[in-house]
Amino acid sequence: MMNNLFSIFDPTTNIFNLSLNWLSTLIGLFFIPYSFWIIPNRQFIFWNFILNKLHNEFNLLLGNNKLNKGSTFIFISLFSFILFNNFLGLFPYIFTSTSHLTISLSISLSLWLSFMLYGWINNYQHMFIHMIPQGTPYILMPFMVLIETISNMYRPGTLAVRLNCKMLNAGHLLLTLLSSTGNNMTFYFLFILILLQILLLNLESAVAVIQAYVISILSTLYSSEVN
Repeated sequence: MMNNLFSIFDPTTNIFNLSLNWLSTLIGLFFIPYSFWIIPNRQFIFWNFILNKLHNEFNLLLGNNKLNKGSTFIFISLFSFILFNNFLGLFPYIFTSTSHLTISLSISLSLWLSFMLYGWINNYQHMFIHMIPQGTPYILMPFMVLIETISNMYRPGTLAVRLNCKMLNAGHLLLTLLSSTGNNMTFYFLFILILLQILLLNLESAVAVIQAYVISILSTLYSSEVN
């Protein structure tokens, strides 16, 4: 029983000797055609409302014109990708790909490298100025450059570990353990158990949304520093 419970944390778990866990990362792509082929419903209208809000907020952080939608497309796509994978991890027997460093570190490292290359190639003076806050004494400038460089190099690791630790939680495991004890409970305690499971599931859903939002916001802030 314990092997079955903890197998969801293992990305090498296979089904019929086929390693299919990583394919769950691509399930979110199947939701894209619905926005083009189906008559817009409430779900699609609500999703468009969220994306428009994110576009306006990312534009404020980037300091762009609201008519320019290209600069926020990558961060909206990042939010959608992480959100879909976080929610998929709430379903039974589906591996949460965002809880593994292979995915989270690949996302954060690729974004960080692209920001750094763009900043140092096109805005190297701004990058140097950003390392030394205004009003810093001359004797402290070398130390400030060293501190800013180290903190900058830690950014992809902190983004990856933040997402990894938040999604690699035991919420769904606790839901499974609680549901396994329902057979021996009375009706009164069973009602309380179901209520606790609903509250815990809502908490896990909120964590999935918040983490996708936090990662996309932090990536937007890191991008605004190199412009």
